[in-house]
Amino acid sequence: MSEYVEIERRFFVDEVDALPWRQCEHRSEISQYYLDSSLFKRNGNDLGYGDTFVLVQMNDEERTLFEATEDWTSRIRFTQDSVTLTLKGKRTYASATELEWNISRELGDEIVSSKQHPSITKTRFHWKGEDGMVWEVDEFEGGLAGLVLAEIELPNIDYEVILPEWLGMEITGLHQWSNSTLAHKGVE
Repeated sequence: MSEYVEIERRFFVDEVDALPWRQCEHRSEISQYYLDSSLFKRNGNDLGYGDTFVLVQMNDEERTLFEATEDWTSRIRFTQDSVTLTLKGKRTYASATELEWNISRELGDEIVSSKQHPSITKTRFHWKGEDGMVWEVDEFEGGLAGLVLAEIELPNIDYEVILPEWLGMEITGLHQWSNSTLAHKGVE
């Protein structure tokens, strides 16, 4: 499987009173800002945003994927430890092309402060299941407070994973529950 393909399953979380995922080794505070993907431009292997920002230098495979993929969903994610630029292609059920780069906090701040961007904030808990797989459980804040979603990245589409008992309905492939869609609804 290509390093540029993300395969994940997503679920609602039902057991919001017990909060078992909070018994974990790592958690992070996340703010995600969704960018206007039509403003991304390529000049050689340089990827820019708008007229003023050169963000990253792509390798040849990233450049090829960038050129071949239409309708990117693009975001900048801020955590306490890093700032990440991500471009995701259209999801087909559990899979999507994904390009991701670390950028400086200063560059990320400059981009998101340039205009209003749809955004979400959440706390992410990294919870290890009994099979050793790590689940990412997101407790949303702001206008999405009370929403808790869990996702797990898989090495391949057929990978068998043990589902925690506190999961609710599976929402894999339901675009109306993507972080991008939630941010664009303007509930923050």
